[in-house]
Amino acid sequence: MLCSKNKIALVDCNSFYVSCERLFNTSIIKKPVIVLSSNDGCVISRSTEAKTLGIKMGEPYFKVKKIVKENNVKIFSSNYSLYGDISRRVMKTLKQFSPKIEIYSIDEAFLDLSSIKDKDLLEYGSIIRKTILKWTGIPTSIGIATTKTLSKIANHVAKKDSLGVINLINTQQIDKILKKIKINDVWGVGRQLTKFYIKNGINTAYQLKKMPDAWIKKNTNVFGGRTVMELKGLSCISLETYQEKRKNCCVSRSFGRKVTKLEELNESVTTHCLNAAEKIRLDNQTTKKITVFIRTSPFQKDKNYYVNSKDIDLPIRTNDSIELVKQALIALKYIYKKGYKYQKVGIIFSALSDVGIYKKNLFSLINSEEKRKKLMKAIDYTNNKYGRNALSIAHAGLKKKWNIKRQHYSKIDTACFDFLPIVKIA
Repeated sequence: MLCSKNKIALVDCNSFYVSCERLFNTSIIKKPVIVLSSNDGCVISRSTEAKTLGIKMGEPYFKVKKIVKENNVKIFSSNYSLYGDISRRVMKTLKQFSPKIEIYSIDEAFLDLSSIKDKDLLEYGSIIRKTILKWTGIPTSIGIATTKTLSKIANHVAKKDSLGVINLINTQQIDKILKKIKINDVWGVGRQLTKFYIKNGINTAYQLKKMPDAWIKKNTNVFGGRTVMELKGLSCISLETYQEKRKNCCVSRSFGRKVTKLEELNESVTTHCLNAAEKIRLDNQTTKKITVFIRTSPFQKDKNYYVNSKDIDLPIRTNDSIELVKQALIALKYIYKKGYKYQKVGIIFSALSDVGIYKKNLFSLINSEEKRKKLMKAIDYTNNKYGRNALSIAHAGLKKKWNIKRQHYSKIDTACFDFLPIVKIA
Protein backbone atom coordinates (compact mmCIF):
# COMPACT_ATOMS: atom_id res chain seq x y z
CA MET A 1 0.00 0.00 0.00
CA LEU A 2 1.41 3.37 -1.04
CA CYS A 3 1.58 6.15 1.47
CA SER A 4 3.18 9.62 1.20
CA LYS A 5 2.71 10.68 4.85
CA ASN A 6 5.62 8.78 6.30
CA LYS A 7 8.40 10.60 8.13
CA ILE A 8 11.54 8.52 7.87
CA ALA A 9 14.95 9.50 9.21
CA LEU A 10 18.19 7.84 8.15
CA VAL A 11 20.88 8.16 10.82
CA ASP A 12 24.36 7.43 9.48
CA CYS A 13 27.57 7.44 11.53
CA ASN A 14 30.24 9.60 9.89
CA SER A 15 33.41 7.71 8.92
CA PHE A 16 32.32 5.16 11.52
CA TYR A 17 35.44 3.00 11.86
CA VAL A 18 37.65 6.08 11.98
CA SER A 19 35.35 7.69 14.57
CA CYS A 20 35.59 4.56 16.75
CA GLU A 21 39.40 4.73 16.70
CA ARG A 22 39.31 8.44 17.53
CA LEU A 23 37.25 7.75 20.66
CA PHE A 24 40.31 6.22 22.31
CA ASN A 25 42.99 8.29 20.58
CA THR A 26 42.29 12.01 20.68
CA SER A 27 45.63 12.81 19.04
CA ILE A 28 44.24 11.75 15.63
CA ILE A 29 41.21 14.08 15.73
CA LYS A 30 41.20 16.48 12.74
CA LYS A 31 44.04 14.53 11.14
CA PRO A 32 43.90 12.31 8.02
CA VAL A 33 43.04 8.75 9.12
CA ILE A 34 42.23 5.53 7.25
CA VAL A 35 41.13 2.09 8.40
CA LEU A 36 42.11 -1.00 6.41
CA SER A 37 40.21 -4.22 5.72
CA SER A 38 41.19 -7.71 6.86
CA ASN A 39 44.89 -8.45 6.25
CA ASP A 40 45.38 -4.70 5.67
CA GLY A 41 44.20 -5.08 2.08
CA CYS A 42 41.97 -2.13 1.18
CA VAL A 43 40.77 1.20 2.56
CA ILE A 44 37.35 0.71 4.16
CA SER A 45 36.98 3.93 6.15
CA ARG A 46 38.39 7.45 5.67
CA SER A 47 38.28 10.62 7.70
CA THR A 48 37.20 13.82 5.95
CA GLU A 49 40.84 14.91 5.88
CA ALA A 50 41.85 11.66 4.15
CA LYS A 51 39.08 12.06 1.57
CA THR A 52 40.41 15.54 0.78
CA LEU A 53 43.79 14.00 -0.03
CA GLY A 54 42.12 11.90 -2.75
CA ILE A 55 42.14 8.53 -1.00
CA LYS A 56 39.20 6.54 -2.36
CA MET A 57 36.99 3.99 -0.65
CA GLY A 58 37.96 0.41 -1.49
CA GLU A 59 41.36 1.45 -2.84
CA PRO A 60 44.09 -1.19 -2.33
CA TYR A 61 46.47 -0.02 0.38
CA PHE A 62 49.59 -0.44 -1.75
CA LYS A 63 48.19 2.11 -4.22
CA VAL A 64 47.83 4.85 -1.59
CA LYS A 65 51.08 4.22 0.32
CA LYS A 66 52.75 7.21 -1.32
CA ILE A 67 49.92 9.58 -0.33
CA VAL A 68 49.91 8.12 3.18
CA LYS A 69 53.65 8.63 3.64
CA GLU A 70 53.79 12.13 2.15
CA ASN A 71 50.85 13.41 4.22
CA ASN A 72 51.50 11.55 7.47
CA VAL A 73 48.15 9.75 7.27
CA LYS A 74 47.39 7.68 10.37
CA ILE A 75 46.66 4.02 9.56
CA PHE A 76 44.65 1.46 11.53
CA SER A 77 43.93 -2.20 10.92
CA SER A 78 40.26 -3.13 11.35
CA ASN A 79 39.04 -3.87 14.88
CA TYR A 80 35.57 -5.33 14.33
CA SER A 81 34.93 -6.26 17.96
CA LEU A 82 35.37 -2.58 18.87
CA TYR A 83 33.19 -1.37 15.99
CA GLY A 84 30.47 -3.89 16.83
CA ASP A 85 30.38 -2.80 20.47
CA ILE A 86 30.18 0.93 19.62
CA SER A 87 27.50 0.17 17.02
CA ARG A 88 25.35 -1.56 19.64
CA ARG A 89 25.65 1.51 21.86
CA VAL A 90 24.59 3.82 19.03
CA MET A 91 21.59 1.66 18.11
CA LYS A 92 20.52 1.37 21.74
CA THR A 93 20.63 5.17 21.97
CA LEU A 94 18.51 5.55 18.82
CA LYS A 95 15.80 3.35 20.31
CA GLN A 96 15.21 6.13 22.86
CA PHE A 97 13.83 8.32 20.06
CA SER A 98 11.52 5.97 18.15
CA PRO A 99 9.82 2.63 18.89
CA LYS A 100 10.16 1.72 15.22
CA ILE A 101 13.74 1.31 14.06
CA GLU A 102 15.37 -0.65 11.25
CA ILE A 103 19.05 -1.35 11.83
CA TYR A 104 20.22 -1.26 8.22
CA SER A 105 23.94 -1.82 8.76
CA ILE A 106 26.62 -1.52 11.43
CA ASP A 107 26.57 2.29 11.11
CA GLU A 108 23.11 3.09 9.68
CA ALA A 109 19.53 2.93 10.90
CA PHE A 110 16.11 4.11 9.69
CA LEU A 111 13.77 5.67 12.26
CA ASP A 112 10.03 6.22 12.01
CA LEU A 113 9.36 9.82 13.10
CA SER A 114 5.68 9.90 12.06
CA SER A 115 4.65 10.97 15.56
CA ILE A 116 6.77 14.13 15.37
CA LYS A 117 5.14 17.32 14.03
CA ASP A 118 6.52 18.58 10.72
CA LYS A 119 7.68 21.87 12.23
CA ASP A 120 9.65 20.02 14.94
CA LEU A 121 11.47 17.52 12.70
CA LEU A 122 14.62 19.56 12.16
CA GLU A 123 15.02 20.30 15.87
CA TYR A 124 14.24 16.68 16.78
CA GLY A 125 16.89 15.46 14.33
CA SER A 126 19.38 17.86 15.90
CA ILE A 127 18.55 16.50 19.38
CA ILE A 128 19.12 12.93 18.16
CA ARG A 129 22.46 13.90 16.69
CA LYS A 130 23.65 15.74 19.81
CA THR A 131 22.53 12.91 22.09
CA ILE A 132 24.41 10.24 20.13
CA LEU A 133 27.53 12.40 20.15
CA LYS A 134 27.23 12.99 23.91
CA TRP A 135 26.40 9.40 24.89
CA THR A 136 28.69 7.51 22.49
CA GLY A 137 31.12 10.07 21.07
CA ILE A 138 30.16 9.20 17.48
CA PRO A 139 29.32 12.03 15.02
CA THR A 140 26.35 11.40 12.74
CA SER A 141 24.44 12.83 9.79
CA ILE A 142 20.64 12.65 9.58
CA GLY A 143 18.38 12.83 6.53
CA ILE A 144 14.60 13.08 6.94
CA ALA A 145 12.07 12.50 4.15
CA THR A 146 8.82 10.75 3.24
CA THR A 147 10.56 7.68 1.77
CA LYS A 148 13.65 5.62 2.54
CA THR A 149 15.22 6.48 -0.82
CA LEU A 150 14.72 10.22 -0.30
CA SER A 151 15.99 9.98 3.29
CA LYS A 152 19.14 8.37 1.87
CA ILE A 153 19.54 11.35 -0.46
CA ALA A 154 18.82 13.78 2.38
CA ASN A 155 21.52 12.06 4.43
CA HIS A 156 23.95 12.33 1.52
CA VAL A 157 23.40 16.09 1.54
CA ALA A 158 23.51 16.31 5.36
CA LYS A 159 27.07 14.94 5.41
CA LYS A 160 28.24 18.11 3.67
CA ASP A 161 26.00 20.46 5.67
CA SER A 162 27.27 22.24 8.78
CA LEU A 163 24.11 21.39 10.75
CA GLY A 164 24.37 17.69 9.90
CA VAL A 165 20.57 17.39 9.55
CA ILE A 166 18.52 17.82 6.37
CA ASN A 167 14.70 17.70 6.28
CA LEU A 168 13.09 17.20 2.85
CA ILE A 169 9.50 17.01 4.12
CA ASN A 170 7.26 19.85 2.93
CA THR A 171 10.11 21.52 1.09
CA GLN A 172 10.15 22.91 -2.43
CA GLN A 173 13.88 22.20 -2.74
CA ILE A 174 13.63 18.45 -3.47
CA ASP A 175 13.95 18.70 -7.26
CA LYS A 176 16.78 21.19 -6.92
CA ILE A 177 18.63 18.71 -4.70
CA LEU A 178 17.83 15.72 -6.95
CA LYS A 179 19.39 17.55 -9.91
CA LYS A 180 22.72 17.54 -8.04
CA ILE A 181 22.60 13.86 -7.07
CA LYS A 182 24.48 11.61 -9.51
CA ILE A 183 22.59 8.53 -10.63
CA ASN A 184 25.17 6.18 -9.04
CA ASP A 185 24.51 7.84 -5.65
CA VAL A 186 20.83 6.85 -5.69
CA TRP A 187 20.04 4.07 -3.22
CA GLY A 188 19.22 0.85 -5.09
CA VAL A 189 20.99 1.81 -8.33
CA GLY A 190 23.92 -0.57 -8.71
CA ARG A 191 26.90 -0.50 -11.05
CA GLN A 192 25.26 -2.24 -14.00
CA LEU A 193 22.04 -0.24 -13.72
CA THR A 194 24.10 2.96 -13.52
CA LYS A 195 25.75 2.12 -16.84
CA PHE A 196 22.35 1.39 -18.39
CA TYR A 197 20.83 4.65 -17.15
CA ILE A 198 23.78 6.78 -18.30
CA LYS A 199 23.65 5.08 -21.69
CA ASN A 200 20.04 6.25 -21.93
CA GLY A 201 20.83 9.83 -20.91
CA ILE A 202 19.84 9.50 -17.24
CA ASN A 203 22.67 11.06 -15.24
CA THR A 204 20.92 12.42 -12.15
CA ALA A 205 18.26 11.39 -9.64
CA TYR A 206 15.98 14.11 -11.03
CA GLN A 207 16.21 12.75 -14.57
CA LEU A 208 15.32 9.28 -13.29
CA LYS A 209 12.35 10.67 -11.38
CA LYS A 210 11.01 12.37 -14.53
CA MET A 211 11.24 9.31 -16.77
CA PRO A 212 7.82 8.12 -18.06
CA ASP A 213 6.27 5.24 -16.12
CA ALA A 214 5.91 3.23 -19.32
CA TRP A 215 9.67 3.46 -20.00
CA ILE A 216 10.54 2.46 -16.42
CA LYS A 217 8.16 -0.51 -16.55
CA LYS A 218 9.56 -1.68 -19.90
CA ASN A 219 13.27 -1.23 -19.16
CA THR A 220 13.68 -2.02 -15.44
CA ASN A 221 12.44 -4.57 -12.92
CA VAL A 222 10.11 -4.13 -9.95
CA PHE A 223 12.94 -2.79 -7.79
CA GLY A 224 13.76 -0.11 -10.34
CA GLY A 225 10.11 0.87 -10.39
CA ARG A 226 10.05 1.19 -6.61
CA THR A 227 13.09 3.46 -6.66
CA VAL A 228 11.37 5.85 -9.08
CA MET A 229 8.17 5.86 -6.99
CA GLU A 230 10.20 6.64 -3.89
CA LEU A 231 11.95 9.51 -5.64
CA LYS A 232 8.48 10.90 -6.34
CA GLY A 233 7.71 10.82 -2.63
CA LEU A 234 5.53 7.71 -2.62
CA SER A 235 6.71 5.25 0.03
CA CYS A 236 6.74 1.67 -1.19
CA ILE A 237 9.75 0.30 0.73
CA SER A 238 8.55 -0.17 4.29
CA LEU A 239 10.63 -0.16 7.45
CA GLU A 240 11.76 -3.65 8.42
CA THR A 241 11.57 -3.23 12.18
CA TYR A 242 11.58 -6.98 12.79
CA GLN A 243 14.98 -8.58 12.28
CA GLU A 244 14.68 -12.12 11.02
CA LYS A 245 17.07 -14.59 12.53
CA ARG A 246 19.80 -15.93 10.30
CA LYS A 247 19.31 -19.22 8.47
CA ASN A 248 23.06 -19.80 8.15
CA CYS A 249 26.13 -18.60 10.00
CA CYS A 250 29.50 -18.37 8.25
CA VAL A 251 32.82 -17.40 9.82
CA SER A 252 35.96 -17.36 7.68
CA ARG A 253 39.17 -15.38 7.30
CA SER A 254 42.13 -15.32 4.96
CA PHE A 255 45.39 -16.09 6.74
CA GLY A 256 48.03 -13.44 7.39
CA ARG A 257 50.48 -15.86 5.78
CA LYS A 258 50.17 -19.14 3.92
CA VAL A 259 49.55 -22.15 6.17
CA THR A 260 50.74 -25.71 5.50
CA LYS A 261 50.46 -27.54 8.84
CA LEU A 262 47.31 -29.34 9.95
CA GLU A 263 47.92 -28.14 13.53
CA GLU A 264 47.58 -24.49 12.50
CA LEU A 265 44.49 -25.24 10.42
CA ASN A 266 43.04 -26.96 13.49
CA GLU A 267 43.58 -23.78 15.52
CA SER A 268 41.91 -21.63 12.88
CA VAL A 269 38.89 -23.91 12.46
CA THR A 270 38.49 -24.12 16.23
CA THR A 271 38.61 -20.33 16.59
CA HIS A 272 36.06 -19.79 13.81
CA CYS A 273 33.85 -22.54 15.22
CA LEU A 274 33.87 -20.93 18.69
CA ASN A 275 32.95 -17.54 17.22
CA ALA A 276 30.12 -19.02 15.14
CA ALA A 277 28.79 -21.00 18.12
CA GLU A 278 28.76 -17.84 20.23
CA LYS A 279 26.78 -16.04 17.53
CA ILE A 280 24.05 -18.66 17.23
CA ARG A 281 23.76 -18.93 21.02
CA LEU A 282 23.28 -15.17 21.14
CA ASP A 283 20.34 -15.63 18.74
CA ASN A 284 19.08 -18.57 20.83
CA GLN A 285 19.57 -20.98 17.91
CA THR A 286 20.95 -24.45 17.26
CA THR A 287 22.46 -26.03 14.16
CA LYS A 288 21.97 -29.40 12.48
CA LYS A 289 24.68 -29.17 9.82
CA ILE A 290 28.35 -28.13 9.77
CA THR A 291 30.39 -27.34 6.66
CA VAL A 292 34.16 -26.86 6.81
CA PHE A 293 35.99 -25.53 3.74
CA ILE A 294 39.63 -24.82 2.88
CA ARG A 295 41.36 -23.41 -0.18
CA THR A 296 44.70 -22.23 -1.47
CA SER A 297 45.18 -18.99 -3.36
CA PRO A 298 43.90 -19.09 -6.95
CA PHE A 299 46.70 -16.65 -7.86
CA GLN A 300 49.64 -18.85 -6.88
CA LYS A 301 52.39 -18.83 -9.48
CA ASP A 302 52.84 -22.59 -9.42
CA LYS A 303 49.07 -23.02 -10.05
CA ASN A 304 48.98 -25.64 -7.31
CA TYR A 305 45.34 -24.82 -6.54
CA TYR A 306 43.23 -26.87 -4.15
CA VAL A 307 39.76 -26.26 -2.74
CA ASN A 308 37.53 -28.67 -0.85
CA SER A 309 34.73 -28.82 1.73
CA LYS A 310 33.09 -31.39 3.97
CA ASP A 311 29.54 -31.47 5.36
CA ILE A 312 28.60 -33.16 8.60
CA ASP A 313 24.97 -33.77 9.56
CA LEU A 314 24.72 -33.80 13.33
CA PRO A 315 22.65 -36.53 14.98
CA ILE A 316 21.23 -34.01 17.48
CA ARG A 317 20.77 -30.25 17.04
CA THR A 318 23.18 -28.27 19.21
CA ASN A 319 24.95 -24.98 19.89
CA ASP A 320 27.51 -26.57 22.20
CA SER A 321 30.96 -25.22 21.31
CA ILE A 322 32.80 -28.33 22.47
CA GLU A 323 30.69 -30.72 20.39
CA LEU A 324 30.76 -28.43 17.33
CA VAL A 325 34.55 -28.06 17.48
CA LYS A 326 34.91 -31.83 17.76
CA GLN A 327 32.84 -32.41 14.60
CA ALA A 328 34.50 -29.56 12.69
CA LEU A 329 37.98 -30.96 13.31
CA ILE A 330 36.83 -34.36 12.02
CA ALA A 331 35.63 -32.66 8.82
CA LEU A 332 38.90 -30.73 8.44
CA LYS A 333 41.00 -33.89 8.81
CA TYR A 334 38.95 -35.50 6.04
CA ILE A 335 39.67 -32.73 3.47
CA TYR A 336 43.20 -31.71 4.48
CA LYS A 337 46.01 -32.61 2.09
CA LYS A 338 49.73 -32.23 2.65
CA GLY A 339 51.89 -30.21 0.28
CA TYR A 340 49.55 -27.24 -0.18
CA LYS A 341 49.89 -23.65 1.02
CA TYR A 342 46.45 -22.78 2.33
CA GLN A 343 45.18 -19.22 2.17
CA LYS A 344 41.73 -19.48 3.73
CA VAL A 345 39.61 -21.68 5.96
CA GLY A 346 36.03 -21.27 7.10
CA ILE A 347 33.07 -22.87 8.78
CA ILE A 348 29.33 -22.69 8.06
CA PHE A 349 26.49 -23.63 10.39
CA SER A 350 23.29 -24.27 8.42
CA ALA A 351 19.74 -25.49 9.03
CA LEU A 352 19.53 -23.13 12.02
CA SER A 353 16.41 -23.19 14.20
CA ASP A 354 15.33 -21.71 17.51
CA VAL A 355 16.19 -23.54 20.70
CA GLY A 356 13.23 -25.59 21.92
CA ILE A 357 11.52 -26.14 18.55
CA TYR A 358 12.80 -29.71 18.47
CA LYS A 359 12.07 -31.68 21.64
CA LYS A 360 14.43 -34.11 23.30
CA ASN A 361 14.92 -37.37 21.46
CA LEU A 362 15.73 -40.92 22.54
CA PHE A 363 19.48 -40.28 22.48
CA SER A 364 19.45 -37.05 24.52
CA LEU A 365 21.31 -37.20 27.81
CA ILE A 366 19.28 -34.69 29.83
CA ASN A 367 21.64 -34.28 32.80
CA SER A 368 24.69 -33.93 30.55
CA GLU A 369 22.92 -31.41 28.31
CA GLU A 370 21.92 -29.22 31.25
CA LYS A 371 25.49 -29.15 32.52
CA ARG A 372 26.79 -28.20 29.06
CA LYS A 373 24.19 -25.42 28.75
CA LYS A 374 25.35 -23.94 32.04
CA LEU A 375 28.97 -24.22 30.89
CA MET A 376 28.24 -22.42 27.60
CA LYS A 377 26.32 -19.73 29.46
CA ALA A 378 29.25 -19.21 31.82
CA ILE A 379 31.72 -19.01 28.91
CA ASP A 380 29.58 -16.46 27.02
CA TYR A 381 29.11 -14.35 30.16
CA THR A 382 32.85 -14.34 30.90
CA ASN A 383 33.84 -13.50 27.32
CA ASN A 384 31.23 -10.77 27.12
CA LYS A 385 32.51 -9.19 30.34
CA TYR A 386 36.25 -9.63 29.92
CA GLY A 387 36.64 -9.75 26.14
CA ARG A 388 36.36 -12.44 23.47
CA ASN A 389 38.61 -15.46 24.05
CA ALA A 390 39.01 -14.72 27.76
CA LEU A 391 37.84 -18.33 28.04
CA SER A 392 38.56 -20.60 25.11
CA ILE A 393 39.41 -24.17 24.10
CA ALA A 394 43.02 -25.38 23.99
CA HIS A 395 42.61 -26.41 20.34
CA ALA A 396 42.30 -22.69 19.45
CA GLY A 397 45.97 -22.21 20.34
CA LEU A 398 47.72 -19.27 21.97
CA LYS A 399 50.18 -17.66 19.53
CA LYS A 400 47.99 -18.03 16.43
CA LYS A 401 50.73 -17.21 13.92
CA TRP A 402 48.23 -17.92 11.12
CA ASN A 403 45.98 -15.04 12.19
CA ILE A 404 45.11 -12.17 9.84
CA LYS A 405 47.76 -9.50 9.26
CA ARG A 406 47.17 -6.45 11.46
CA GLN A 407 50.32 -4.36 11.34
CA HIS A 408 48.43 -1.23 12.44
CA TYR A 409 46.05 -2.78 14.97
CA SER A 410 45.10 -0.43 17.83
CA LYS A 411 44.29 -3.37 20.15
CA ILE A 412 41.48 -1.36 21.76
CA ASP A 413 39.14 -3.55 23.79
CA THR A 414 36.11 -1.96 25.47
CA ALA A 415 35.95 -4.88 27.91
CA CYS A 416 39.44 -4.11 29.23
CA PHE A 417 39.88 -1.76 32.21
CA ASP A 418 43.19 -0.53 30.79
CA PHE A 419 41.32 1.42 28.10
CA LEU A 420 39.10 3.36 30.50
CA PRO A 421 39.82 7.12 30.34
CA ILE A 422 41.76 8.53 33.29
CA VAL A 423 40.35 11.62 34.98
CA LYS A 424 42.92 13.69 36.82
CA ILE A 425 41.66 15.86 39.64
CA ALA A 426 43.76 18.95 40.34
